[in-house]
Amino acid sequence: MSLELKYVFSGHESFPCKTLWLKKGYDFIEKKGNFNAVNAVVDLGVGKNMVSSIRYWMKSFGLYADDDLTAISKYLLDSNSGKDPYIEDLGTLWIFHYLLVRTGEASLYHLFFTRFQKERKLFERQHLINFIKREMMERGKLKQYNENTVKKDVAVLLQNYVLPSKAQVMDDYSSLLIDLELIRTADGKNYAFNYEGKRQIPLEVLLYAILCEKGEENTIPYDILHYVAMIFCLNDMEMIAKIQEIQDKYPNHLRYSDVAGMRQLHILQKIDVKSVLDIYYNHETV
Repeated sequence: MSLELKYVFSGHESFPCKTLWLKKGYDFIEKKGNFNAVNAVVDLGVGKNMVSSIRYWMKSFGLYADDDLTAISKYLLDSNSGKDPYIEDLGTLWIFHYLLVRTGEASLYHLFFTRFQKERKLFERQHLINFIKREMMERGKLKQYNENTVKKDVAVLLQNYVLPSKAQVMDDYSSLLIDLELIRTADGKNYAFNYEGKRQIPLEVLLYAILCEKGEENTIPYDILHYVAMIFCLNDMEMIAKIQEIQDKYPNHLRYSDVAGMRQLHILQKIDVKSVLDIYYNHETV
């Protein structure tokens, strides 16, 4: 669960991640495309700055690392064997959201969902900017802080998640994660983490995230469950309700206990992350 952040707030060229970009990036990399090559603009069908942005988002979503496609990117986006190559399933968007927060390549997303959210459920942009400055000061990273860069990063984060209150063109609706409805605004100034009315998180996606976080232990303490809950904007009651649903669906594999205030999830029988995703995408039974 520990994550060593790099405190990087640039690289997206001020573009949010568009709906088709991850698939474009996947196919480009699979065909041995070079993001630095002159013909990358033609091959990807976007402007030069967007080429850099696609590369950035591929890395930030954990789909491209060490100059190669990752296992989860192949599992989801491969044209022949991928479970959802054209990102038509809402569960895939939830997985991407989890990966974006968890990978930590785009530092702001991890800080925003797992730390800032603990301080404020309602916020303005400046609140988040001030939080980042304080965070970096406390970590001895203030020399790396650039207010203009952080402002742009905050703007892009909100474009990624927030349905625009006054969209100017259809492209304003094309950000990949808007449909999750995790952040709302009525006026474009005041924002709120959405704990009610957001799109439903599939049980298997939540279980996938829990299993990714648990490490080798078969007893999962509530602090890990709470950490996952923060990523998905679930309050304690919602998270416990989801865990109980998971237990009911997987009674031979998992058991939730709450004894003397000690809340834990126990792994009774091994279940790996790929099997959980297979169950979801193949509509299999346990």
